[in-house]
Amino acid sequence: MQILFVASECAPFVKTGGLADVIGAVPKALAPLGADVRVLLPAYPALSAQLGAGETVLDLGELMGGPARVVAARAQGIDLLLLDAPHLFERAGNIYLGPDGRDWPDNWARFAALSKVGAMIAQGALDGWAPDVVNAHDWQAGLVPAYLAAAGSRVPTVVTIHNIAFQGVFGADILGPIGLPPDWHQIDRGEYYGGFSYLKAGLMSCDRITTVSPTYARELMRPEYGMGLDGVMRARRADLSGIVNGIDLDAWNPETDPALPAPYDARSLRRKGANRDALMARFGLEPGAGPLFCVISRLTEQKGLDLLVEAIPALLARDARLALLGGGERWMEEAFASAAARHPGRIGAVIGYDETLSHLIQGGADAILIPSRFEPCGLTQLYGLRYGTVPVVARTGGLADTVIDANPAALDAGVATGVQFTPVDALGLQDAIDRTCELFDRPRDWAAIQRRGMKQPVGWHASAEAYLSLFQSLI
Repeated sequence: MQILFVASECAPFVKTGGLADVIGAVPKALAPLGADVRVLLPAYPALSAQLGAGETVLDLGELMGGPARVVAARAQGIDLLLLDAPHLFERAGNIYLGPDGRDWPDNWARFAALSKVGAMIAQGALDGWAPDVVNAHDWQAGLVPAYLAAAGSRVPTVVTIHNIAFQGVFGADILGPIGLPPDWHQIDRGEYYGGFSYLKAGLMSCDRITTVSPTYARELMRPEYGMGLDGVMRARRADLSGIVNGIDLDAWNPETDPALPAPYDARSLRRKGANRDALMARFGLEPGAGPLFCVISRLTEQKGLDLLVEAIPALLARDARLALLGGGERWMEEAFASAAARHPGRIGAVIGYDETLSHLIQGGADAILIPSRFEPCGLTQLYGLRYGTVPVVARTGGLADTVIDANPAALDAGVATGVQFTPVDALGLQDAIDRTCELFDRPRDWAAIQRRGMKQPVGWHASAEAYLSLFQSLI
């Protein structure tokens, strides 16, 4: 089976969030199952080395105001198709945002171009290779099914929603420049409160819809989670499924992780203590009686980190420690930096992101806090399970699907892998912190939860089989 993925980012080449991890992992997980997957990406500066090593397979002439071509290359075990359009993608910094922190004003053209080329490849523009199925990811690739539908193509399409909060909404006046007929500005196509949504256009014209966890799939049909598209999701209920994300078991392996001073496994959990010492030294933390909590996250209200600002006194009251790595909303960055300054030795904060440090944090912390208000899937809780770092999570989306709450029944049954809490507010988080500290004070129960988490199947194999089964059902 030949499958085309169309996406705006892919790890390890370019990454702003979990979307990149999925695009970098699923093609490699599908390959052993007999699938030939190629990934169409914009040729950002971070991919320039691959351009030089690749072969031009499609000359596009002028595309959205400048010359463009598609270059085929293979890197990191992934077959890439790179849309080389310097006028659209050769820009320093964030791939979506300009130096002023705002969306690039021509994002409508940049990602319409990506989708248009995806649709061309789907219709046989490449010599010797054409996909049986196209999988478009998030709004940046949302127009692929729309272009195919407008052209009368019968190539099956799947749209995967990684986060419905981002929908690619622009003015209706772009329809002409992007090459869609005026009648696409209708409520049963891409019209969205007077504007035009790339994601909605894709959802209304694709054959199937997936998202990244079963619970999130159900949540999307509710007004509080659907972000204005809950009606669309309810209308397409029969075509919607949730396939939980996995993680790269080679990149995230506590037995072989080069970022850890003391590699370990479920049988040698005591070695995790050496990583804990290294982590505390890195963040300038002093020993305490309670657990060492960590946060590795974007600092946003979606991630619920404003709730942690309120819950810091409860954490300190249990003589716990906090190591935080993240960046995002300025006021939240300042709040955690201020908390670290007020409580030296008890709270440490590194504002920004550091991949190597994130591995040390997972290897050294006792528990990871993930108080998201909504979470399509989440990956950090999966890393936590893999590293014996007990996840403390809000009961929502993929967090609810991947962590089993340590309530009395689950503890008695020997199935608990973490702590869930609801409602998702500051009091709920404080209660979860208290419960975690109580569990930590019972070393035998705590170690059992850690070991059980480390044995959970958090890789991509089962999910890759689910994707392949879905793709096969469309042919």
